[in-house]
Amino acid sequence: MITYIARRLLATLPVIVMVAIVIFAILRLTPGDPAAIIAGDDATAAQLEQIRQTMGLDQPIYTQFIVWVGRLLQGDLGVSLLSGTPVLQMIAGRMGPTLALAVSTIVLTVLIAIPLGVIAAWRQGKLLDRLIMSLSVLGFSIPTFVVGYLLIYFFAIQLNWLPVQGYKPLSAGLLPFAQRLILPTLALSAIYVALIARITRSSIIEVMGEDYIRTARAKGLKEKAVLMRHALRNAAVPIVTVIGIGIASLISGVVVTESVFNLPGLGRLVVEAVLARDYPVIQGLILLFSIVYILINLIVDLLYTVFDPRIRY
Repeated sequence: MITYIARRLLATLPVIVMVAIVIFAILRLTPGDPAAIIAGDDATAAQLEQIRQTMGLDQPIYTQFIVWVGRLLQGDLGVSLLSGTPVLQMIAGRMGPTLALAVSTIVLTVLIAIPLGVIAAWRQGKLLDRLIMSLSVLGFSIPTFVVGYLLIYFFAIQLNWLPVQGYKPLSAGLLPFAQRLILPTLALSAIYVALIARITRSSIIEVMGEDYIRTARAKGLKEKAVLMRHALRNAAVPIVTVIGIGIASLISGVVVTESVFNLPGLGRLVVEAVLARDYPVIQGLILLFSIVYILINLIVDLLYTVFDPRIRY
């Protein structure tokens, strides 16, 4: 197992290098001049040239890439072109809201989606099954930002139960922290609850016709024990896979949700950096998201052996 983990970690290095090359090239080749954005509309040609020299943008692209990689190998993600703040410091400062939103979304999704999927499979073809699947289709079809604005309208504006936008850290108190996290979590989890519930239902139905399920029933086990102890465990591999995919997909969902609810997390930082063409910040964020995505896939692969002992690496 340790050898397998080491091989997988080594295999991620070429992927990260390719991601870095592609992102660096795309950002540099797209139209637009970050120096013009920084200097403003009234800047003279001499001022623009001075800014380009200061930021190193007057150098050839391959020289800029070599300099960036050299700093990256030393753990330096560079400095923001706009604020002059180290990128690593900016990411660390925005990590809290994003982690809080991601963790709450994952926990809520798993706690709701898997029971719904099991119940739908247990009541296959019945009214409850149709109701759950209809809600899943609805949740999967409505964009996250639409769900977010609907939640804001009903629960924050009409009922005045929760704050409209903003974020409070946990250090400010559990209640303010939770109040400002409820609506973003509900909005972001809607699509993932729908996805995981459907996959759970399909996986449970598939294993319910296996011989060991009939044997368990023949032994007199209650239906709840059959579903939870035998069916769900043996259907866990595809469920874990789609949960892993959902966690990795949170990256795009976080960008939209944080913009809707004005959360000062990494998603908002992505939007701000893209609009300002702040190359170092964009590159640092994409590398971070790529590494997270790769690590999630590795964890999912390792979890396969926990739920299915027949899988060995």
